Amino acid sequence: MKVNIYYGGRGMLDDPTLYVLRKIEEVLRELRVTVERFNIYEMKNSITTLPQTLKDADGIILATTVEWLGIGGYMQQFLDACWLYGDKEKIAQTYMQPIVMSQTYGERESELTLKNAWEILGGLPCSGICGYVEDLVTFEMNQEYTLMIEKSAENLYRTISQKIRSLPCSNQAVKRTVSRTRQMELTPQESEQLSRYVSDDNYVQTSKEDLEELTTIFRDMMGQDPGEDETPYIMDLQSHFVTQEDLNAVYLFTFEGRPKSLIIEIHNADLTLRYGGNEQADVYVRLKPETMDSIIGGRKTFQRAFMGGEMTAKGDFKTLRMLDEAFHFS
Repeated sequence: MKVNIYYGGRGMLDDPTLYVLRKIEEVLRELRVTVERFNIYEMKNSITTLPQTLKDADGIILATTVEWLGIGGYMQQFLDACWLYGDKEKIAQTYMQPIVMSQTYGERESELTLKNAWEILGGLPCSGICGYVEDLVTFEMNQEYTLMIEKSAENLYRTISQKIRSLPCSNQAVKRTVSRTRQMELTPQESEQLSRYVSDDNYVQTSKEDLEELTTIFRDMMGQDPGEDETPYIMDLQSHFVTQEDLNAVYLFTFEGRPKSLIIEIHNADLTLRYGGNEQADVYVRLKPETMDSIIGGRKTFQRAFMGGEMTAKGDFKTLRMLDEAFHFS
């Protein structure tokens, strides 16, 4: 059995949450549980990749400290990353114990926030620990408090090992029937790759610059060289098109170093290809001509080019993935 601990506090020496975590770790290790702790404050630039560490965990502990209001920014960023990039199938099988200690007001509300968040993500919350600590030394010397913490760790172990279930909750019902939050429909593998790119500051900055250039590229249009082919790729795309039912989409391809954009309109069995200027589209794509040549030559797919950073895109990711279904070059 393995339990991951995600600590969302700031790592202060007088943080009572750290004392509680040390006691819980001691009990779990005595029970031969593998315990790994992730201090989120030490991983500011890689929080988006943290949900990938859930894959080998049977249960997790979300621990934070209320310093003035709520669960704090680090823990909120981690939960946001779980919502955007986490493997929901794995989360649905993972037990979570919330631990919230406070030196001010609001520990009960924060514990409830963690439980609600994990339920909405689809996970399995179990009983946690919350408490107010006025003096850390007094808290540590109290044997009754220590015993309660140890019992809580034992309950977590028992819940995971016996796979104890709980009654249905309204959070899941609300998620199914009311929630309209749009999510990127990605596979777990795509989520992992995308989360790595998001955590790469250089990649994010480059992508932003590419998008800005894409929105302004048509402001100063230049004439095309008379000796240059005005309609590249059209014949190749037409000859490799595969009819897609219920696909109605417009793609706008911009190639570096070329003034005109390629517009691809797909309406079920109808395919329209033409070169033009700035138009409304469902997906905006930017790439080098060499990358497009590799795709048409069957050496890579649109999805591989996008995930590898050779192609940038803006719009609906699900519609973007349909390009490889609509055009077979292999």
